Amino acid sequence: MQKFLLWVDRVSTWAGQLGAWMIVALTMLIAWEVFSRYTLGTPHAWTFDVMLMFYGILFMMAGAYTLAKNGHVRGDVLYGFFPPRVQAALDLLLYIVFFIPGVVALCYAGYVFAGESWAIKEHSSIMADGPAIYPFKTFIPIAGAFLLLQGVVEIIRCVMCLKSGVWPSREQDVEEVDVEKLKEMVHVKDEDIQSLDALVIAHEGGADKK
Repeated sequence: MQKFLLWVDRVSTWAGQLGAWMIVALTMLIAWEVFSRYTLGTPHAWTFDVMLMFYGILFMMAGAYTLAKNGHVRGDVLYGFFPPRVQAALDLLLYIVFFIPGVVALCYAGYVFAGESWAIKEHSSIMADGPAIYPFKTFIPIAGAFLLLQGVVEIIRCVMCLKSGVWPSREQDVEEVDVEKLKEMVHVKDEDIQSLDALVIAHEGGADKK
């Protein structure tokens, strides 16, 4: 079972990393439009819609990835103090009551939404021959399916935690800033930081007296 959970984590990670390339595409598009608009004097009306679509793909594909890394924002004022079994029970209740119905509705509505868009080969109305929207809308049910699959895995994790009292492991990925690893790289300990803080405070106190 653990192998299956980690495999789904890897699938969600792959989907999020694939969607992250939209950052590169979005950056290049914006840079080109700025250059074209202010240097060449030839702005493009379609650019704004395409930028929104790129950002939308990035945002949607990051959903399952973030859930796989347990990175979604939660109100954990009290949650963090609970034992794992209580955390799992709360998560399981919320997944069943809110998450699953909401994501299933997203997948269904997104499928209908995308199907209707493909049927009429929908284009943006910002200009006479605006960019195609139907490929972008296809990502709605796709991202929803990834998110639903990851949600099922999280429900399984909750059940496993309720049985064992320990949260199952997750697939790891690169963190934006890993403070502990940075400390190891520069050979700094928490005690060193505390000693330095005390020295700075003592120095500032002596300067105030003068």
